[in-house]
Amino acid sequence: MTTSEDQLLTPEGELSLQLPAGAEAVNMFGDVYGGWVASQLVLASEIRAGQEARGRVATVSVGRMGFMSPVMRGTVLSFYTRILERGHSSLRIQVEVWGRCPDGNELRKVTSAECVQVAIDQQGHIRALPEKG
Repeated sequence: MTTSEDQLLTPEGELSLQLPAGAEAVNMFGDVYGGWVASQLVLASEIRAGQEARGRVATVSVGRMGFMSPVMRGTVLSFYTRILERGHSSLRIQVEVWGRCPDGNELRKVTSAECVQVAIDQQGHIRALPEKG
């Protein structure tokens, strides 16, 4: 992908989570490790699903992730979510992760994945999603 193509890309969805990648997120080489990004991606999906479900949700699955470039410590990561499918009790959510470098100049897509969340009650049993509206 050329720089001009990369600049044409923009995040899709609703901003659900935004945070900097700090010292706790880096590997021994000083780059943010993928597992930390993946856990934040799932958290963003849970936040969006919790809003839609108006309550407790559980993660059922997380799709494949491919990282487009390394993420430096200090990069501000933004997690954008889109509801792809709404079932009786579950939501299929696309999460895109975008990063702004520490110098603030470059915004680029880091990764994306699909998550499935299911609405559950206080006892952990599957429940119906509330009516949309």
